[in-house]
Amino acid sequence: MSIHESLAALTKDIPTRCTLIAVSKTQPLEKISEAYAWGQRVFGENRAQEMAGKYEDLPKDIAWHMIGHLQTNKVKYIAPFVSLIHSVDSFRLLEEISRQGLKVGRIIGCLLQVHIAEEEAKFGFSDQELLDLISSARWEDLQNARVAGLMGMATLTENEQQVRKEFRKLKTLFDLLRSRPLPEPVKMEELSMGMSGDFKIAIEEGSTMVRIGTAVFGQRQ
Repeated sequence: MSIHESLAALTKDIPTRCTLIAVSKTQPLEKISEAYAWGQRVFGENRAQEMAGKYEDLPKDIAWHMIGHLQTNKVKYIAPFVSLIHSVDSFRLLEEISRQGLKVGRIIGCLLQVHIAEEEAKFGFSDQELLDLISSARWEDLQNARVAGLMGMATLTENEQQVRKEFRKLKTLFDLLRSRPLPEPVKMEELSMGMSGDFKIAIEEGSTMVRIGTAVFGQRQ
């Protein structure tokens, strides 16, 4: 199946309220350009320097999303252009994003990553850490970072009930926060959950952004 056919098929499964992020990490420019020619404009990368290189080489109306773990010393590479950083897992990283945003005159959108999987390898806040952060952090210091919602990654398993339970837990936390007064730079508008193997479950559980690579581009080499 071609990239065009894959994207056309995916759009039948993804409602208009949900954004398809084509995960282009490690993909060559030719494949990204093929997806772009079909009409795809939102792409996800997991390495800051790889993303910066692709930004230079590809059309400037692409919205680039950072979906991988981001170290504070790499924020500077993407601050001038990144549309949304999904993987914010510490207040220190938020402070650096704001600092780099100030340098380039931009307010940078972020999602707070929550650890919902049973796998220890995943990054992110626990529920309690997230609630504590939102109630206690010095949000007034973050003039150039804006939190737009939450992101989570389910356990990599064939057990659909477990995946659904993890997504539902994140949606419950999202709704809880949305019902509360939040600090000025924090909004609960986007819920990024779901990848190639579980995006249909994620959409059923309320995802507004799905991060799909293999189902768009095929297996990575």
